[in-house]
Amino acid sequence: MRILLIEDDTVLGVAVHDQLKADGHSADWVTRLDMAEEALAASPFELVLLDLMLPDGRGIPFLKRMRARGSVTPVIILTALDQVSDRIEGLNAGADDYMVKPFDLSELSARIGSVARRYAGNPNPLMQFGPLQIDIAARSIRNDGRPVTLTAREWALLEVFLQAPGQVLSKGQLEEHLYCFDDTVESNAIEVHVSRLRKKLGHSVIETERGLGYRLGYRPGNNPGHP
Repeated sequence: MRILLIEDDTVLGVAVHDQLKADGHSADWVTRLDMAEEALAASPFELVLLDLMLPDGRGIPFLKRMRARGSVTPVIILTALDQVSDRIEGLNAGADDYMVKPFDLSELSARIGSVARRYAGNPNPLMQFGPLQIDIAARSIRNDGRPVTLTAREWALLEVFLQAPGQVLSKGQLEEHLYCFDDTVESNAIEVHVSRLRKKLGHSVIETERGLGYRLGYRPGNNPGHP
């Protein structure tokens, strides 16, 4: 998942950024609202983590401007403001969740997953795609009942396809989901990750649409060759 972190506290920013990367997400970190505006204009993000007190302004007006432009990108507020009135203001401005500092990084990971699943239209962390039984929350997967271990990057790529079943995703779109602005991306990186997923999960897991890109080979609940 491509995530934009807007946080000016260096210690917390490093901790959250490292957690996101460890979870397999592509995370860009900015410390000002003007930098956040530029990042959102330059690339699509699937989630924004927003501090409310930034050096160049408050997060609530920024969030309201996002929603006024028609943005439906999910936003989780991360703030030290812990009054009920603050929570109400943030949620009414269009936030999807609200976490008060200090918070547990594992809880942040869980909340990110929950928000992402809701936006993908399936809040259930347990998914069945063909012979694959997937627990998104636990990051576990079985292929015909056999456990399979994926790297963080392989998980990230699989989640992109799971969130868009049936859709053809171009190589460029997949790169935008998986890599940050400062990442060095090899020209064949997507092909390599797709090949590794196919080896672990079966060749049919990802279909190639020649000249267009890739799409998930299985449909939800579809289990060809199995009762």
